[in-house]
Order: sequence, then C-alpha cells, then structure tokens
Amino acid sequence: MKRAIIIVLDSVGIGELPDAYKFGDEGSNTLVNIKKAIPDMELKNMCSLGLCNIDGDEIQLLGKCDNPIGCFGKMAEKSMGKDTTTGHLEIAGIITEKPYPVFTKTGFPESFIKDFEKAIGRKVIGNYAESGTKIINDLGEEHIKTGFPIVYTSADSVFQIAAHEEIIPLEKLYEICEIAREMLVGDLGVGRVIARPFIGTPNNFTRTKNRRDYALIPKEKTLLDVIKESGKTVAAVGKTEDIFAHRGMTLVNHTTNNHDGIEKTIDFINKTDNGLIFTNLVDYDMLYGHRNDPLGYANALMEFDKKLPDILNSLKEDDLLIITADHGCDPTTVSTDHSREYVPLLVYGKNFKKGVNLGIRDTFSDIACTVSEYLMLDHKFFGKSFLGEIKKDT
Repeated sequence: MKRAIIIVLDSVGIGELPDAYKFGDEGSNTLVNIKKAIPDMELKNMCSLGLCNIDGDEIQLLGKCDNPIGCFGKMAEKSMGKDTTTGHLEIAGIITEKPYPVFTKTGFPESFIKDFEKAIGRKVIGNYAESGTKIINDLGEEHIKTGFPIVYTSADSVFQIAAHEEIIPLEKLYEICEIAREMLVGDLGVGRVIARPFIGTPNNFTRTKNRRDYALIPKEKTLLDVIKESGKTVAAVGKTEDIFAHRGMTLVNHTTNNHDGIEKTIDFINKTDNGLIFTNLVDYDMLYGHRNDPLGYANALMEFDKKLPDILNSLKEDDLLIITADHGCDPTTVSTDHSREYVPLLVYGKNFKKGVNLGIRDTFSDIACTVSEYLMLDHKFFGKSFLGEIKKDT
C-alpha cells in the first residue's frame, strides 16, 4: 500500500532566501557554513540521494555524486515567517500570510501579564527576550526562592515558561502553559507556548528533555487532517504532535532526542502499512543552532547520515521518502535565532526515478501537493505536485 514518510531536519537550511535581508539574515547558509566551519563534516549518504547536486554556488562543498539514487531540489518559503510552526504548516499545505506576532522589544503587555498572573495564582518574573539557557542562569535563583515561573520570549513568536522541576512540578508547569495558550489569542496569538523545565543549582542549571510545545490550532485542514479523515494512518514522531496541536494523528511517539526519533521512525515504518509518517528531529535547532555550536550541529548531522541507510533499507516497495527542513538556524552567524533560508528537498523511493533535479520550488507546500496526489486524496493544497517528475514511466 502507498505510504509517505516525511522527515524534517529541524533548521537545516541551505542558503538565504531573496528576502532574507528583511529578516536580518543576509549571509545565512546553515548547511554550507557548517561545512566551512567544520571541514571534516561528511554527509556521504545524504549526498548519495542528491544533497550535493542541489542548485547553488557553494553546495558542492558538501561533496560530489555523479549518479544520485534520489531526486533533489530546494524549496522557498511562501509564508511570511521563519519559525517552526510556520514552516511545518507550509509543509503540510497551509500558507501563513500574516506573520505570528513577536514581542522581542517590549515583552508581553503588562495588562496581559497581570491577567495571566491572576489566572495562574502566582506572580511571574522575566518577560523579556533572552536565550533560554541564559535567562535560567540569570533568574533561576530568584525563581527557586519565590516559586515564580520565568516568562520570556525570543525573535520567534513564542511565549516560554521556564520552571525548576523541583519547584514547579511538570504537570503544574504544563497546566500553566495550557492556561497561557488559552489566553494568547487575537493580537497576542503567538505561534507557540513552550514549557521549559530545568533542574540543577545556581550557576549549574540544565534544561531537561521534558519540554512541551502548545501551538495554535491550524485554521485550515492540514495534510495530516486530510489523511486521517481518509481512514489512513498518520504517525507523528518527535514534537510533530505539538506543532500540529495534537490534531490529525492516529499514532504518536514524542521521543527525547534525534537518535530516539530516528529509531521510532524506523519502528513505525516496520509496523504501519499506509498513510503518513511525519518526523521532526529537533536537536539540530534546539541544541546546536540556537547555541551557535557548529561542531555539535555537524556531529548531529553526521549521526543522521550514518543512520540513513537503515531508514532506506526499512522502506517498502511503495514508500515515498521525503527529507527536508522547516527553516534555517545558522550556528556560524552572530544571531542565535532562526534564519530565513531555502530548505533542502531529498526524495527517494524504490519505485521512483533516480537523479531528477526538482529545481527550486516556490513553496514548501509542494510536499503536501505531492503526498496528496500520491495517496489519491480528494483535497487540493496550494502549490504544485512534483509526483509527475519522479514517477517512472509506465
């Protein structure tokens, strides 16, 4: 039976978009700049799919492959944004024309903070834009003394709440985040509310893997919704379930890191036989991109590349594998925020053509169009399917 597997390498951009200057992202090229910083990085298995054959002046730095076994290209983001929610929604067929609001300069309005404090029954501290690791070091001791959760934001459209797991238990932190999600609507409708638990002692705080994201509910049907409504399986791996507000899925496995996400993806490939598997591998973004750690980023990419043959070998005859990203997060630039970039498009299947250059696609939503056509769904998404370009002649 026909099935699609989408693997999102979170933040693995492949060069600045023409409008990157509007976002302050000139010069960003996550993948190529990491290769320049870490020359020993080798991604031979992704290159065998066609990664190093994608159109671009410097992409050849990643290697060379004369006879790629996959199809390849890159995609521009049609939506106005560069955040996780916007990127994933576009992959799933929804274009976000109006950017989600950000509160980088002023923090959230004082009137909202007062209402939020009343709703959760306690004061909060912070309410400004800052790196998550820095703000818990700056305010963690005060948080422990007072029990007040730490509220902060970033250049992304997020409302983040950090709390020590021994001061505010996880379930209570999640409850607080759910209250925030219900309140943050309209002009305050940020893309995500994020629970950021941590442990440790002053000057030695560490964020845990118990993060949880609370996204806005999509206003339109996504690819996941349509597939589920057709009676097929939709398996979500990693933070995919959070990004899509727990909608449009029949199976979920949240996972704790990239390695776990890869293993659970292979497990779902072996145990399901139709529909969609949608995987997000977040470590590139969360652990290395935002922390400007090109070496850690390179090592994580090579770990995925090493496991890629296991993924390919697990595929069934009618499987369509798509590997892509949702935005950039160049760890070699001064910024620690996401970057407005093209994303790679690698496509593979045992019954599909090899070596097809899919060029530069106008929107991430071409993936939704392609998967929808392949699974013969009665739904039209914005964009253009590339299924006809990769199907073997019959």
